Amino acid sequence: MKKSEINESEDIEKVYSDEGRDSLVEDDAMEPWEQGFMEGAEDDGQGAKCRHCGKILMGPESIFEKEIDGVVYRFCSEECAEKFEEDLHKNE
Repeated sequence: MKKSEINESEDIEKVYSDEGRDSLVEDDAMEPWEQGFMEGAEDDGQGAKCRHCGKILMGPESIFEKEIDGVVYRFCSEECAEKFEEDLHKNE
């Protein structure tokens, strides 16, 4: 096995851990949106879908993040974020 093949194999394994993904982002081997997508995929897609409408988030241009009550949520648009926050606080 060539050295480049070993490094590629190690990078693939890093995708499956939080620490590994952090190091891949730091090394510019993975984009931050890809890191978020992988985290969402591990949690049954919850981080990879709009929390309001369920639309799949593909790429950094389709992700709108908003912190609500200390938790960062991902949405497909600012409008969905506002509706989600309204619904969340409606039950208080």
